[in-house]
Order: sequence, then structure tokens, then C-alpha cells
Amino acid sequence: MSYYRELPDSDGKELVEAVRLIVTEFLTNKNKKKLSNDFQSRFSFKSGVFVTLNDRSGLRGCIGFPLPQKRLCDALVDAAIAAATEDPRFSEVKQSELDEITFEVTVLTPPIEIKVSDPLEYPTQIKVGRDGLIVKHGVYSGLLLPQVPVEYGWTEEEFLSHACEKAGLPYDIWKDPKAEVLRFEGVIFKEKTPNGIVTQQKL
Repeated sequence: MSYYRELPDSDGKELVEAVRLIVTEFLTNKNKKKLSNDFQSRFSFKSGVFVTLNDRSGLRGCIGFPLPQKRLCDALVDAAIAAATEDPRFSEVKQSELDEITFEVTVLTPPIEIKVSDPLEYPTQIKVGRDGLIVKHGVYSGLLLPQVPVEYGWTEEEFLSHACEKAGLPYDIWKDPKAEVLRFEGVIFKEKTPNGIVTQQKL
């Protein structure tokens, strides 16, 4: 069984609390927070991870690593800081905003390419509420986390189209035989309110 599936709620709570501390430390002192040896040891397995920040108006930042190329403890630090300061869609988060922001951590399984004989089969090979998607075509790539289509009420076809648009590609490029579609799963932990209780989000 994949370790990400075995993450208990207590681990999720620690991951989200760590992300808040990492961002607070960076915005306050411009320092990368050093996590405890115990934390680093328990989250030393390699994993993809995304950190998402939301405020009352919606998304405030989301950055991460889709592939398990870094230890989770290291990827978490880099993703947290980047989500708060490097998301090109938003201005850098200010320290004064932190009490209005909820933090969310999504730990990912490795992406798997979906093999089909006809691109029109893709919608039957993915499931909203379970899968995240990566669509690639040439040098372009777009990723959407599993929670996104649920939040917007998309169908599988709409999910594919929005993943294409996220890559800066035409919405129907997934129908091109040269396109690649990959799926992955994730376990999501998030604050219910800023600085509040951390729960696992069931899609």
C-alpha cells in the first residue's frame, strides 16, 4: 500500500501546522524554517506535494511538486514558501494576511500516464473526485489537483479541458493523439478556518 494512503490525520495536522510555521517564519524573517529532526525523519520519504493558500475571496496561492523527486519534508518547505511568494497569478502574501488565510497540503501519488487507443476514451479512464490530471503537449504542461473539479462541479470532459487551458493550450487539445494525459491521486489536509482545526478533505 502506498504510504500516502496510510497518512493518519495526526500526520496531516503536523504537515499543515508546519506549512503555516514555514510561511510565517519566511514572511517575518526571510528565513527558511528548520524543521525538527523527528519531523524530517518521519517525512523523509520522497513524494509529490502541493501547498494551497485560500482567503475569503478564494485561491491566494498554490505551488508544488508533482513528482516524488524530493523528500516530503524538503518539498514541503519549498512549496510552502513558493505558494506564498512566487505564484505568478498573485502578489506576494503579506504577514498581516496570515490570520485570514487557510492552509492546505495535498500529498500526491506518482503520476501515471493513461494509455488509450483513441483520445476520446480519456473521459472514461478518469474519475472526478479521485484523480488529479496532468496534460502535456510539446513543451507545455498543465496540472490540476483532485479537489479542483469537485469544487467547480466539472464533468470528466470539462476537467480535461480545464487542464489543457491551465497548460496554456486549446481546451480540446486532449483529443490530439500527440497529447499525453497523466493521472494521480492525493490525500488532502486543510484548516477549516485560519489557524483552526485541521481535517482530511474527503472528495
